[in-house]
Amino acid sequence: MPAYMNKWFGISALIIVLDQVTKYAASHMLIMHEPVAILPFFNFTLMHNTGAAFSFLADQGGWQRWFFAVLALGVSIVLAVWLTRLKAHESWLALALSLVLGGAIGNLIDRVYYGYVIDFIDVYYNTSHWPAFNIADSAICIGAVMLVIDTFRSKEKSW
Repeated sequence: MPAYMNKWFGISALIIVLDQVTKYAASHMLIMHEPVAILPFFNFTLMHNTGAAFSFLADQGGWQRWFFAVLALGVSIVLAVWLTRLKAHESWLALALSLVLGGAIGNLIDRVYYGYVIDFIDVYYNTSHWPAFNIADSAICIGAVMLVIDTFRSKEKSW
């Protein structure tokens, strides 16, 4: 693996560490479903998500834990391989993949260890709340947006 790859896997590792440290702090400092106001539109509120994004399939009997864990593991492997095959000049794409990879592994750790993902960031307007999320989810979303932007960036046309 080329030496320049170390920084990209280092970013993934940093996301994993930040995610796990903040989830640990949230789990030990917050009370389940009790909001702690930070700003007029932002709370810390401890929640456990047994489903996927937006609690999709959270009300199922437990099979989703292993389904999403295997899915996250498979996606992580694909992202890691893709990352190692990038050229040195593909920094934007490498950063995007690093963020998604770190986030996927961060949530995978929770799912395997606890059976749910720890969420604690609660953004809202008036009485409308966005689904709670965490650092891993944030990294995945930012990386995904970067991937979409990358598809629209100027590239050589193959046709």
